[in-house]
Amino acid sequence: MRIDRRIIFLAMGLGILIPLLFPMDLPIGAQRVTKRLFETIEEIDGEKQCLMISSDFTPQTEPENYPMVVALCRHGFAAGIPVLVNALYVEGAPILADAVEKTVEEFNARATSNADSIIYGRDLVYLGWQPPPIVPILGMGESISGIYIDDYYGNRTDSLEVMQRIDNYDGVGMVVAITGFQAPLWYVQLAQTKYGVKVGAGCTAVCAPDFYPYCGTGQISGMMAGMKGAAEYEEMVEARYGTGGRRKAAEGMVAQSAAHLVIMAFVILGNIAYFSARKKKS
Repeated sequence: MRIDRRIIFLAMGLGILIPLLFPMDLPIGAQRVTKRLFETIEEIDGEKQCLMISSDFTPQTEPENYPMVVALCRHGFAAGIPVLVNALYVEGAPILADAVEKTVEEFNARATSNADSIIYGRDLVYLGWQPPPIVPILGMGESISGIYIDDYYGNRTDSLEVMQRIDNYDGVGMVVAITGFQAPLWYVQLAQTKYGVKVGAGCTAVCAPDFYPYCGTGQISGMMAGMKGAAEYEEMVEARYGTGGRRKAAEGMVAQSAAHLVIMAFVILGNIAYFSARKKKS
């Protein structure tokens, strides 16, 4: 009953820090919505269509959203599906670039030929940022290159190899909106309703309840819900393709689980102390 709160803070800090410093495996079962997202992307014909990753996350939600971008890029690259990336908010644009570039470096570090390398313009295009969100979401239904005239790096978008055959949503097998807000619903309401494009979601855990009903109706074809959803997707990509690389969401889940166990231990300890003191008093 008289434990110094600093001891509780120290125990919590160690519970989070130790699993991050010394990563360990934790069995992670996949939710149905995560499996549906993975399977829908598997069905994309990389010769005719691409996977689009649309981001509206900011630094506040980076721990949950960043691993989602990496996992999706790994999936697209490993499956031979061209990946188009765009940012709906400027705050997230450099974070998105970092995630994409590091994943490309990871693949190219073990590539042995041009065919299994990730070539910018052929296998990947980072379209960049175009405000406000409604403009690119609707505009890409008519012309992606018309909305993003220059890409994030200053290249003419219509000069890039993959953009020669992908003009609008007809060439997009699925848009996965990575978000800490409501971007998947924007794509459902604006892009899917008018152009019929499939929509997936990668969202923070606090936003997930808003999207589950849309998963039930099929308007959202699959979802990564929070860090657990990202960890599930990482594990599925690794199991199918053996891409390797660090799996940040899976590591984060171990630290999160350890923190939950510390909280539970102190709750149990507090209850034991409370009832013991009450019994002694009576």
